[in-house]
Amino acid sequence: MKDNSSWSWSSWKICLLSVLFLTKTIAAVKLPPNLIVPALIAFGDSIVDTGMNNNVKTVVKCDFHPYGIDFQGGVATGRFCDGRVPADLLAEELGIKSIVPAYLDPNLKSKDLLTGVSFASGGSGYDPITPKLVAVISLEDQLNYFEEYIEKVKNIVGEEKKDFILANSLFLLVAGSDDIANTYYTIHARPEYDIDSYTTLMSDSASEFVTKLYGYGVRRVAVFGAPPIGCVPSQRTLGGGIMRDCAETYNEAAKLFNSKLSQKLDSLRKTLPGIKPIYINIYDPLFDIIQNPANYGFQVANKGCCGTGAIEVAVLCNKITSSVCPDVSSHVFWDSYHPTEKTYKVLVSLLINKFVYQFV
Repeated sequence: MKDNSSWSWSSWKICLLSVLFLTKTIAAVKLPPNLIVPALIAFGDSIVDTGMNNNVKTVVKCDFHPYGIDFQGGVATGRFCDGRVPADLLAEELGIKSIVPAYLDPNLKSKDLLTGVSFASGGSGYDPITPKLVAVISLEDQLNYFEEYIEKVKNIVGEEKKDFILANSLFLLVAGSDDIANTYYTIHARPEYDIDSYTTLMSDSASEFVTKLYGYGVRRVAVFGAPPIGCVPSQRTLGGGIMRDCAETYNEAAKLFNSKLSQKLDSLRKTLPGIKPIYINIYDPLFDIIQNPANYGFQVANKGCCGTGAIEVAVLCNKITSSVCPDVSSHVFWDSYHPTEKTYKVLVSLLINKFVYQFV
């Protein structure tokens, strides 16, 4: 289901490249005078994981090179990217900070808590089976850490300021790709479900998660839809046939989930007083980038930059067995599953106004 906004992806193409190179250390978008966003807090999977998996015993981790080669100082922080991820970029655009640390970062300072952290864990998902399959942090456990966070913030600034931070901060929820690509299609861990009932399970879980956040005092929640998962390099390899075309079955599943998710958020907006959940349509802009890479300054969209680009991700993308492409900026994808920082910057430049003005 397409977002109901009046976005025209083609109309942005002319100015996109110039936008990318104008990013400052804190390149804040101009906020309306009545809008204050004190912190950015993220939940979900590897798209917004900033290092939560570093101390988890799982193969879904990336705290080693070549991950992080374009991060500050070339440090592998546990971000599934060559550089920064959407949580960092959105926080920067909102004028909060340029790096959003993981909640379990051993170097985390009290001031970091007040401006936001990420609880997201690569490999997690809406289906409770999904994180168990790869031994990562479930959404339920991310909420348990969030409860700890709330108590710590209250101890630092008091009850009233804590409530203000929860009510006015931007909360990101990004999940669903691993449910569709891994749990359902690759591992076939839910044989009792057809894709319609499975995407209902996913959308119900997303709705329940947002409702739980509301119970903690959260009001501004941006929930990302699923991307065109069938066009991700690894899924082309696994489900796209000998020519590695986009796996259309996977894409149709993503669109079905997105339609249900959008409807669920509309329903919450009507039933939970004061909540402002917004559905972020990531499918259409990313699909356009993949189908028309040259329009956005890319050359390669069907392979990642790491290794062969067809299958390497997490531990398979390493400095021992995997080379890195000569020009990361020419690739839409960093590894076989995750976009490059440059791609994330393109997407953020397209979506930032939606984050700002729908929360006013």
